[in-house]
Amino acid sequence: MRATFMHGAGDVRVETVPDPVIQQPTDAIVRTVLACVCGSDLHPYRSMPAGGRPDPMGHELVGVVEEVGSAVRTLRKGDLVIAPFAFSDNTCVFCREGFQTSCVHGGFYGSPETGGLQAELARIPLADGSLVVVPDVTPESAGAGVLASLLTLSDVYLTGHHAAHTGQVEPGKVVTVIGDGAVGLSAVLTSRRLGAERIVLMGRHATRTDLGRRWGATDVVAERGAEGVARVMDLTDGEGSHVVIEAVGLRPAYEQAYGVVRPGGIVSRVGVPQYEEAPVGFGSLFGKNARLAGGPAPVRAYQEAAIAQVLAGEIDPGLVFDAELPLDAAAEGYRLMDAREALKVALRP
Repeated sequence: MRATFMHGAGDVRVETVPDPVIQQPTDAIVRTVLACVCGSDLHPYRSMPAGGRPDPMGHELVGVVEEVGSAVRTLRKGDLVIAPFAFSDNTCVFCREGFQTSCVHGGFYGSPETGGLQAELARIPLADGSLVVVPDVTPESAGAGVLASLLTLSDVYLTGHHAAHTGQVEPGKVVTVIGDGAVGLSAVLTSRRLGAERIVLMGRHATRTDLGRRWGATDVVAERGAEGVARVMDLTDGEGSHVVIEAVGLRPAYEQAYGVVRPGGIVSRVGVPQYEEAPVGFGSLFGKNARLAGGPAPVRAYQEAAIAQVLAGEIDPGLVFDAELPLDAAAEGYRLMDAREALKVALRP
């Protein structure tokens, strides 16, 4: 089969490797229908040292079950399924509490043992807990738009949803979303659905912020740093935002977040932090009685409800995909996203 590997910063290659096989009775083999490049994939694309072991890439997938292990009970060959970006048994204590990304038996894709999901085929560990069936739908009956929206439920849309959920967005709240990438825009969509009164989107790319406005952003702030903080404070009559969603993962974005959060508010982070230390003292969070929330989104906890919303036409989060390429052109997909020539790139084997 063909699969994507990263050999170093800027060095993405699609290579021929052996097909995955059932290794544990709880495994399933899935044929990829649609995969994609994630914003978090760009972190190693920009910084991975060359010369070491190449990493298999990809953690988002919609596919069709090809084979199941002897212990798999909830899946059958031919099922259309979504793979959350983290695999889990969905039965351990943390899974039952809704934090499948902390599953005691689970893990993440991208290692030599699990492989990546930017590939023609994938081995899915703990398949009963890690795959969610899309009921009564086939790739042919779904159509391109629905498939794209279902793919966002593997990570990006439900990561934005998680940010709004942990930020406790509700009617009457003022929300600021920092970042106009796919996750930030998804957070705008969810915040509107949860009833936010006002949504300020901090971003400077017009094609993206236009989608943000379509999805419910009431204001767009292009300024960054202290100037951006001042602009948001001006828009909110000096009060700040009840909820600030940080969907970037860089230290300046975090500093903007605590700069615009109002006293008693919540900063919800879902951008994978590219820093180790973050201020939480008097001048950032403590003095405002502000809270810090968020983390790796347990998308498995939200998927069934979101699938029903997509199939009912209530949400169309697949609009974040503005480019689709064949899997063999994965390197170009990375380049397009890194250069901000594309918001999010889908890959079709």
